[in-house]
Amino acid sequence: IGGAGAGSVGGAGSVDWQKHCVALEMQLLRFRLQAGKIRELLAEKMQELEQRVTESDQRAESAEKRVQVMEEKLKSANMLQPSESENSLYRRYQELTNQVQEKDAVIKRLEVQLEKQILVRAQEAKIIEEKAANIKDWVTFKLREVSSNTAGRRKPCFFLIGCDETIGLTRSKTHSYNYHLAFSLDHTHLVLSAGSSLPQYPSTGPFTHLIYKNISVPVYTTLKGKATQISSVPLHDDDSGSEDDSGSLASLRTSTLGPDRKGSTPGSPRAVKRGVSMSSISSESDYAIPPDAYSLDSDYSEPEHKVQRTSSYSCESLREPEMLEKSGYLLKMGSQVKAWKRRWFILRNGEILYYKSPSDVIRKPQGQMELNSSCRIVRGEGAQTFQLITEKKTFYLTADSPNILEEWIRVLQNILKVQASSPVPMETTAAKPTVRGWLTKVKHGHSKLMWCSLVSKVFYYYRNQDDKLPLGQLRMREAAVEEVDRSCDSDEDYEASGRGFLSSHCTLVVHPREQSPTYLLIGTKQEKDTWLYHLAVAAGSSASFKVGTEYEQLVGNLLDVEGDPDSALWRSESLCFCKDGLRSPLTTLPSEALQTEALKLFKSCQLFINVLVESPSIDYHTSLAQNALQVCLTHSELQNEMYCQLIKQTNRRTPHNYSLTQCWQLLSVCVALFLPQQHFLWYLRQYLQRHADPRSEVGKYAVYCQRSVERTLQNGEREAKPSRMEILSILLRNPYHHSLPFSIPVHFMNNTYQVVGFDGSTTVDEFLSTLTQRVGMRKPHLSGFALFTDDPSGKDLEHCLQPSVKICDVISKWEQALKELHPGKYEGTRIVRLTYKSRLCFRAQAKGEMDRERLLLAYQVNDEVHQGHFPVNKELALEVAALMAQVGSALISPSCNSPQPKTQQILVQALERFYPKRYKQDCSMDQFRDLSERLATKWSVLRGCSASECVRIYLTVARKWPLFGAKLFSAKPIPPSSVEQSQVWLAVNEDGLCVLDYTMVSHLLVMYSYQSVITFGGCRDDLMVVVSQTKEQGGGKKSVEKLVFAMAKPKHLGSLDKKTSSTVNDPGPPGLGKPSWIWRNSYQIALRAYVMDRNKLNCCISLCCCPPVAS
Repeated sequence: IGGAGAGSVGGAGSVDWQKHCVALEMQLLRFRLQAGKIRELLAEKMQELEQRVTESDQRAESAEKRVQVMEEKLKSANMLQPSESENSLYRRYQELTNQVQEKDAVIKRLEVQLEKQILVRAQEAKIIEEKAANIKDWVTFKLREVSSNTAGRRKPCFFLIGCDETIGLTRSKTHSYNYHLAFSLDHTHLVLSAGSSLPQYPSTGPFTHLIYKNISVPVYTTLKGKATQISSVPLHDDDSGSEDDSGSLASLRTSTLGPDRKGSTPGSPRAVKRGVSMSSISSESDYAIPPDAYSLDSDYSEPEHKVQRTSSYSCESLREPEMLEKSGYLLKMGSQVKAWKRRWFILRNGEILYYKSPSDVIRKPQGQMELNSSCRIVRGEGAQTFQLITEKKTFYLTADSPNILEEWIRVLQNILKVQASSPVPMETTAAKPTVRGWLTKVKHGHSKLMWCSLVSKVFYYYRNQDDKLPLGQLRMREAAVEEVDRSCDSDEDYEASGRGFLSSHCTLVVHPREQSPTYLLIGTKQEKDTWLYHLAVAAGSSASFKVGTEYEQLVGNLLDVEGDPDSALWRSESLCFCKDGLRSPLTTLPSEALQTEALKLFKSCQLFINVLVESPSIDYHTSLAQNALQVCLTHSELQNEMYCQLIKQTNRRTPHNYSLTQCWQLLSVCVALFLPQQHFLWYLRQYLQRHADPRSEVGKYAVYCQRSVERTLQNGEREAKPSRMEILSILLRNPYHHSLPFSIPVHFMNNTYQVVGFDGSTTVDEFLSTLTQRVGMRKPHLSGFALFTDDPSGKDLEHCLQPSVKICDVISKWEQALKELHPGKYEGTRIVRLTYKSRLCFRAQAKGEMDRERLLLAYQVNDEVHQGHFPVNKELALEVAALMAQVGSALISPSCNSPQPKTQQILVQALERFYPKRYKQDCSMDQFRDLSERLATKWSVLRGCSASECVRIYLTVARKWPLFGAKLFSAKPIPPSSVEQSQVWLAVNEDGLCVLDYTMVSHLLVMYSYQSVITFGGCRDDLMVVVSQTKEQGGGKKSVEKLVFAMAKPKHLGSLDKKTSSTVNDPGPPGLGKPSWIWRNSYQIALRAYVMDRNKLNCCISLCCCPPVAS
């Protein structure tokens, strides 16, 4: 500023603005020093006062101890001379009491002084802030005056927000004042700030962590009128960060766009002199425009340009030249305000640079992305969105069309292939690995420690254990696998370098067809045996040489003869029951610890089998089964071992007593949780087929296990150990007599319930299909109903269940949470409570509504009225209470010839159940009696009215409220926010997101339609909603605002990862019209579990963004 101002204003009579700026900077420095001294003095004073308070407390404690000592001496004194000792002790007691009172007075006086000092310091800080604001205004005015005076000179000086020379002042208010003073001049920053604190909420209990394990709050954006998931985890402020996002807090929260936006116009000399193109100007503030605002035929979409190659890459694995450079327009999500910005991207020399327009490439780029082998590409939910995950940040990008997206991904993959020197597939199989661990991979004389995993018949190797994309893979089908003494000729070089590990390693060589061999260096013999066996099985060469244990070799021989029922192998001594215990595991395990655990597992199974199941020992058997199966779930390597032990214990066992039955019962529990891998699954099926016979008890259990195996293969394995209810049902109820061996009641809002049966693999979706058929209701995606569980803590919390979750997992995790909350007191007297009720209401769902659905919806609305979440006045509350009383007891009317006390009791029950609580709080006995009489009068008018007619009237009245069916969530706006209230209700319905007054639900503060919602989802530990609104009618100006709300959240949020909600595209109710933009896309129902209120709200918003349409 000094150089430009001196050159442009120079003259004898001109003011030296540089000196003025330096003087102002010195003043700010002095203010900063004064503020620092004030804080230091205040801290010293507070420390001194706290020290005095601590000393006073210590003296008071010592005085109390002395009093206790004197009392003990008094008791032990001679009873013949009590008067003198009692008097002296009493005088001493009075002296100590007076001292304590004096100390208390001193403490109170010091506390008053401390409060006064705090108020004085706060006022001084306020004065400093006002002075800084005045200085900022004066400097800004002078700079603008200089800019206007020198506009016609040869060297103009521009002051643009976002450039290097900026002056900004922001102030934010939270629960306490926070001051942030920033001054930037020639890259010199002076910052004075104080941290802010947000309200903390208590945990919602361990059940949230267990049942919704690995689930976090996703983030959605609006693409083509649909809510599209762009991230499965909450965003951080540094995601997609760039230089163009580094404005002040005020500019981040609200920005203006439209035809009246200040700045250069396309034809102005200033624009020509700066070299700004039409596309650059249109992209300066287009971040508020949703991605679907652009079309391929619009002026904003320019053809993709291919940058001429300036460097060459070579890769032996590429058979033909691949494109390694590209340029074109993409939409990038901002770092602070999560909105889309249109930028020109150039990929060259292994890095990505982006600008506002192609004409700006001669200038400094607005940001860059460095690509290396650790980068990952993750496709988004939509067909045009993807994430570029680098070491430092995550970039969210959207292309104009799916074809352009595929071109970018193809080029990025080529770059990553070159840098990793091996093919990097976009997606890997989701199957469970057979064996995995750290191995040293040697190829062409070069060694490297890799995380290796064998999945089915493919061997993958990764750089790190947490990597999702492998560095490479080896196809094991028909590969040669064998053990060698030395890995390669370069071993001596490694040993000479001091790596003692290689001097005692075990070596395997894998030689795939038409490829060079790969050597694997393994540290221990147990690991070598495990890898050798599983690799040989995957390669199909296990029969050519002896690998694995004797049991595994016999199973392999049975597989070679295709399980011939007449084969003598079935009668081999190693495969049949033996009274002697196991001395070594039946399967190959990679470590001594797992081998020891396998023997412990056998002892637990023996205890379960050989102790007769009786009522006193039922909990003993339950604990044994749960602990053993939990070990298998934790260590998947032991799952094959578990099945081999159980099959061996039941094969040709005599006599047929309770031990054999209990062994088959344990196997019945096991098959619903997980299944063995590879040829052990084939062996299990063959074994069950040999024993399946409905004429014997053993045969019936074998048939039941066959059904469970198929169901587990169909729906996948379980996540939690079996519940107490599941084990008791297997042990006591003879599960082979029922196709659905378990059952549980499902409660409704009208205090009724329906018992529903299920098996070990039944999902929530299948469970609800059975429930709706029995009670005569539509499918959940047509009715809007969902299944909820209570919280084991007993708090007023509910948890919505995902359709893919298994019912047995829910029950098990609920029981586990209950045991954690009440250790040592669990007796199985309390079970999980399932409730089926409406989750989100659409107006289109009313068409085709069934009588049972109307009844349950009326009771649910009445519950909201009773809780005060539905706006009704006192007169209307009596009317609807009379309607619900007639529905609940249509056969009993207060006007009937019944005794007066009984009639009064019925009226009291109706008021307690159907009348709002807030209207009954301050009622006296006379007022309550008058209220009962008025209810009786209104109720008597409804005599003869059927329950269905009363429900129809009730819902007709309730649907008059515009927010009928909306879900309300308590939230606290986090400053800076346009919502001034400290506590609000967030209401989500199909029309938009509404902010309601917390004390009066009917008072609407602000409403955001889904057309204005740009992005919503998790942001750190809070809920974020980015909206765009038109400021002036007909003016064309829009503002982008980022709203952040603090909501109740569990303490375990940081450990919830890897797994997110599932979104299912289902057709909506048939015959529905398309009244607005909301209906123009297919119905996306986001039926998923949520871990907190802000995730519930996120879930409801995604539901409302895509309501049902005609199939």
